[in-house]
Amino acid sequence: MIRLFAAIAVPADVAADLASRQKGILGARWPRAENLHITLQFFGNISEDQGDDVDSELSVISDRGFDLSLEGVGVFGEGVDVHAVWAGVSPSEPLSRLAKRCERAGRRAGVAHDRRAYRPHVTLAYLKNAAPAEVGAWVQRHSLFKSPSFPVRRFGLYSSWPGEAGAIYSLERAYSLS
Repeated sequence: MIRLFAAIAVPADVAADLASRQKGILGARWPRAENLHITLQFFGNISEDQGDDVDSELSVISDRGFDLSLEGVGVFGEGVDVHAVWAGVSPSEPLSRLAKRCERAGRRAGVAHDRRAYRPHVTLAYLKNAAPAEVGAWVQRHSLFKSPSFPVRRFGLYSSWPGEAGAIYSLERAYSLS
């Protein structure tokens, strides 16, 4: 079994800016800057054969590159059940289209898709039992965050492996957007 997802890597300069904001919530698990990404489609734990099928389906996606920017921050969950803080992605029709194509690629490969509405973001911290006041203060401090626009000329198929300090992501295959 292999745990796979399709994603867009956050450029190093934007990731460094985000990493500078990764503090101020006691007990938060902050992913390393090189692991910051925008998930297009989560395929989950699948067989290696299905992973090969997903790769084949993703490789035929044809689309143009586009520009993105990140804007604002938020949380998943409410009150004591907040489990993540994130940076938002400015609205982008090309991003939504690419995510939909990745979802369809997974379905063609026989992988069940996530039924939740697609909400593009960059997860900045995973939380467990975080103090709501700390989380609220963090969101308030970073609410005006906006990154410069950056080009998206490729996306990738990533594997996720458990590690002592959190998941380790590895780029398995890159796909060009011309």
